[in-house]
Amino acid sequence: MRLTSHGGSAGDPPSRYFENVFRGKRLRMHILPAIDLRGGKCVRLRQGDYNQETVFGDDPVAMALRWEEAGGDWLHLVDLDGAKAGKPVNIEVITQIVSALKVPVELGGGIRNEETVRQMLEEVGVQRVIIGTQALKQPEWFRGIVEKYPNQICLGLDARDSMVATEGWLDVSETSALELAQQYVGLPLAAVIYTNIANDGMMKGIDDRTLADFRDLAALGLNVIASGGVTTLNDIRKLRDISRDEPRLIGAITGRAIYEGTVDVAEAVRVARS
Repeated sequence: MRLTSHGGSAGDPPSRYFENVFRGKRLRMHILPAIDLRGGKCVRLRQGDYNQETVFGDDPVAMALRWEEAGGDWLHLVDLDGAKAGKPVNIEVITQIVSALKVPVELGGGIRNEETVRQMLEEVGVQRVIIGTQALKQPEWFRGIVEKYPNQICLGLDARDSMVATEGWLDVSETSALELAQQYVGLPLAAVIYTNIANDGMMKGIDDRTLADFRDLAALGLNVIASGGVTTLNDIRKLRDISRDEPRLIGAITGRAIYEGTVDVAEAVRVARS
């Protein structure tokens, strides 16, 4: 039987991974290389600031294949234009990436209504979509969409000083990340993807407060994927160590570090599995 990167057989849905977590089965932490799309190119922002952009390539499909070949378990895609516009913009490129890869893909950026969720999951073919803004602004709608698409919806918790940021990180709310997450405990969420914007793209590592946030979210019984601040393999080791105590810390997203060469994807996977 051929095994996929998400831990099931080739014919199994990625949700099987999460079902095993729900049953308490110990699973290794996954590494998710990130590609942020803007104007059809691979870019990275600093602290979510659209005016602090670095372009790392003009062929996102080739970049995605590079990270798959290096051993990435999933690909984490963000449509930055979509996050700003309120609807996906780089759909053609996203479709090409999904078609080219064997590993599963998750997508965030501008996913704010049911038709977009359906389109991305059923037509484009991503395995998970990430919703942030609407989870804060329309909690009942978000609960309904999670129930309709179990284990295919991620809650995107983007925070500045532990307070939730929305609209492509352009607005900071008065709701804490932990408070928002607590509203959705018990739902069939695929995962909570928690990003400390202050760390994102800054190449300064993950601070202790954010590590504590990851631990607290996992302790709620939510599957957690860490994002923002992964700068060296030492950051991967810190997350791996937390995941040993809190097995619901199931993944780590790494972006700028893999483009600037301070994290090697293959080595990150090796550390996560150790």
